[in-house]
Amino acid sequence: MSKQPKYRQVADALRREISDGKFPPGSRLPSENDLTERFSASRNTVRSGLMQLVSEGLITSSQGLGYEVRSHEVFELNASRFENLSFPQQGDAYNTDVRNAGRHPHQTFRVELKPAPPDIAERLKVEPASTTVLRFCHRFVDDVPWSTQATYYPEWLVNKAPRLTEPGDIAEGTTRYLAGLGIEQAGYFDEISTRMPTPDETRLLEMSAGVPVLLWTRTGYADDRPIRCTLTTLRGDLNRMNYEVSALANRDESQ
Repeated sequence: MSKQPKYRQVADALRREISDGKFPPGSRLPSENDLTERFSASRNTVRSGLMQLVSEGLITSSQGLGYEVRSHEVFELNASRFENLSFPQQGDAYNTDVRNAGRHPHQTFRVELKPAPPDIAERLKVEPASTTVLRFCHRFVDDVPWSTQATYYPEWLVNKAPRLTEPGDIAEGTTRYLAGLGIEQAGYFDEISTRMPTPDETRLLEMSAGVPVLLWTRTGYADDRPIRCTLTTLRGDLNRMNYEVSALANRDESQ
């Protein structure tokens, strides 16, 4: 006999059945009454087991509609090719990658002058609280919230690239725009981490309980000088990132 609490046994059994495909994405689980009878458990015990799966992001709960297995289509992002100007572009890197995957991109923008937060100032090698231009976009894939992206540009760069302060999209993408001015991104430094979302992130990304966010920080350099720092916050349940070393990428392109 299992020594686990009864609600954990309920959660473990349903988790296995979801993993095995008995309850595929988008399907509804049996009602609490049916599960109470199946597991010979109280309604509160069954509900606790179900809420365990909600907290893990496996199922969702709707008032009056019961419990449903979460349904989503993962978007795969090749972070090595993202912003790589040697690949054909259909607008900026985000639009290109989403369209190449046969899916529909949509994004909204906000542009404002902001004092550099300490962590951003450190990455941009500028004084804390010095002026930066923040370009913030809220991105969607197939009308489903996908990510938010906050890019900070130092004031010295904005003086050379005034379109960075324009509201709305820069159609060709900021990386290509800067390259056209002779400010070409020669390399970048990426940092990847995960955590649970803030209330604002939960709202903007329309996330269910128990789903973490993937944080991708990219600091871009031109001539060994930072030209921007981009913080991308992605839904952990809808995204997968990969990288390629140059030899592998070159081999794949030649085949």
